[in-house]
Amino acid sequence: MAPASSKVAPASSKMAAKAKESNEARREEAAAAKRPEEVTSEESGEESNSMNLMEFSDEILLHILRYTPVLDLVLNVQRVCRKLSVLSLDKSLTHTVILHKDYQVDKDKVKQLMREIGKEIHELNMAGCYWLPGTTIDQVTRCKNLVKLNLSGCHLTSLRLSKMLSTLQHLRSLAIDVNPGFDASHLSSECKATLSRVLELKQTLYTPSYGVVPCCTSLEKLLLYFEILDRSREGLIISGQLMVGESNVPHYQNLRVFYARLAPGPVNQEVVRLYLAVLSDRTPEKLHAFLISAPGGFAQSCAVKNLLDSMARNVTLDALQLPRSWMNGSSLLQLLKVSNPVYFSFNRCSISGGQLVQRVLNKDLRSLVSLNLSGCVHCLSPDSLLRKAEDDIDSGIVETLFASCCNLRHLNLSAAHHHSSEGLGKHLCQLLARLKCLLSLALPVCAVANISMTTADKPSVQPVVNAASQGFGKKVRIGVQTCSRNSLEQGNFKPPSSVFWTLLESLPFLERLELIGSSFSSAMPRNEPAIRNSLPPCSRAQHVGDAEVAAIGQLAFLQSLTLAQLPNILSGFGLISIGVQCQRLRTLSLANIGLMGKVMYMSALMDMLKHCKCLRDLRLEQPYFSANAQFFQALSHCSSLQRLCIISRSGTLQSDAVMSFMATCLEVIMCHMFTGESLTVCKNLQQSLIRSFQADRPALNVVVFPLLHEDLTEVIRDVPMMHLDEITLFKSRVAEEPPNLWW
Repeated sequence: MAPASSKVAPASSKMAAKAKESNEARREEAAAAKRPEEVTSEESGEESNSMNLMEFSDEILLHILRYTPVLDLVLNVQRVCRKLSVLSLDKSLTHTVILHKDYQVDKDKVKQLMREIGKEIHELNMAGCYWLPGTTIDQVTRCKNLVKLNLSGCHLTSLRLSKMLSTLQHLRSLAIDVNPGFDASHLSSECKATLSRVLELKQTLYTPSYGVVPCCTSLEKLLLYFEILDRSREGLIISGQLMVGESNVPHYQNLRVFYARLAPGPVNQEVVRLYLAVLSDRTPEKLHAFLISAPGGFAQSCAVKNLLDSMARNVTLDALQLPRSWMNGSSLLQLLKVSNPVYFSFNRCSISGGQLVQRVLNKDLRSLVSLNLSGCVHCLSPDSLLRKAEDDIDSGIVETLFASCCNLRHLNLSAAHHHSSEGLGKHLCQLLARLKCLLSLALPVCAVANISMTTADKPSVQPVVNAASQGFGKKVRIGVQTCSRNSLEQGNFKPPSSVFWTLLESLPFLERLELIGSSFSSAMPRNEPAIRNSLPPCSRAQHVGDAEVAAIGQLAFLQSLTLAQLPNILSGFGLISIGVQCQRLRTLSLANIGLMGKVMYMSALMDMLKHCKCLRDLRLEQPYFSANAQFFQALSHCSSLQRLCIISRSGTLQSDAVMSFMATCLEVIMCHMFTGESLTVCKNLQQSLIRSFQADRPALNVVVFPLLHEDLTEVIRDVPMMHLDEITLFKSRVAEEPPNLWW
């Protein structure tokens, strides 16, 4: 293609010829002087320069742009060139906007985003954007075509909600919080008209209320999260009494999914009973998922008993979860009608393996995706009445269970003693290896111990151990498998006949793994004072050490790892193997590792952290943990870290090291530290962190407080629920909820 202007100034023919000869001579000299590799490099450079991203088809560019957050597309990418400006605003890219956990978003960016593409947005997820003011949330009114809206964790009053929903006539899915002061009488008729068309509702209740449920007359899915405290900030006792007439009984008849999750406290139980009383009068015939997650005891009322009896007669379920006291005394399990089940949770129930086989496993469970048997101490034994904690499981029941649920992707067997008997191919780990589809797995520590190492009549193993690395002088631990540091770092050490190594070899695509001591309890409270004493670990857990931890390094796709109450971790060298090889690790939770009196694995932990470039969430719970300069220097290598939580009874911290770390790691927006430091030290550090970094990090949430202080529960209630639920409070998260319960 010719240049736009080809005219040049006139010149004499002699001068032109001379210049041409001179240029040709220089080119020949340069070509002769060039080495072959330079020519090759130049040719490849020209070849690569010819590949222009903008020459790709629109379809390919759109596919690439799908991996870019919408906020970046609108505020940055579209300004690169005219072609990207058009493609960045394509409807396929602006249809769904997710601001959840986009901690860099601020009020100005949200306003600009809504102004430019508000009318194109059909699904908007702003869950957990607690730092955005209410005036910014008002910008949602620009999104006239919204179908799905998630505002959980956002500042929202009943008046603001009314104004917003009055303009969203196409809304079909809504998630909100109901806070103290919420008044349904403030909702306009236009707002109620929008709510009457909503099919899916998720409510988090911080006060006794029906919220907007009475207005949602077409509900098919109802998710309720009860986070009501028993006392107000002023110390007044909160009553859970509500007017039953406000609940709109007929409006539940289209309900297909009912889910309720309760935080501890009697007022939450009192309020959920009122919701259930409505269901007991007339059980929805289309109901296919009924799930109630409640900690501790939850007495069964007459209305609840009638509801369960009605469900047993009239409802076919594909997902079920009940409080343990309801499950133990209900005929629902015996008469349960199931069609293509997806999720079962018997969390903390006293169901035995015999009952499991007779009442549940006699159905077609090939469709079952998620199974929660956490805390079911008898579920792998034939009889629940005679079994003791130290008794062996029944491998026949385990084989039947895994054969029936052969397509399981999420399995939770934590919070129980599952001891395998001695016999070829009968170990729980060997049987678990048959579940090739597993993506997440939670096991008690004692369940992965080698049988040969725990049998009393077997000879003890007495290997030579690097005493310097253990910190025990020249003492030798009996019955402990050990290995060199280099082999653990390289991940090529495999103890002979290790069933846990074999299990993980057969599950190469595992994304979440939890190894939790069967008697572990966190020192971090929920709504009660911090726990001062913990139960001793299971004796079999003493035979699970660094070699088993090193086995986790095989999991190249691992994203989340929890290790709690592993008393036999000596040096922690297995952690280094995980750090080196598990490059996708995003969430790490360590609790009560090794001896409680001294943190023996500190050196290995610091080596591990230097390799964790993708780590976003770190939770450490360890007595006497020293959060010193060396620790924070190692932690600063985690360039992607966003949330940090340290819980340490009698632990210490260095304020200067914390400040330096926060100045280095610019992505950190949550810093929770509950240690043994004085209240004065904690308050000074917290104020310094907020004063220094809040302006540049709008989402910053800092809590530094003595763990055993009497006002800890009051401090915790101010933590954003997203952080409190996901990282600060310890719990098993495998199969906690049905997959795809919400967005």
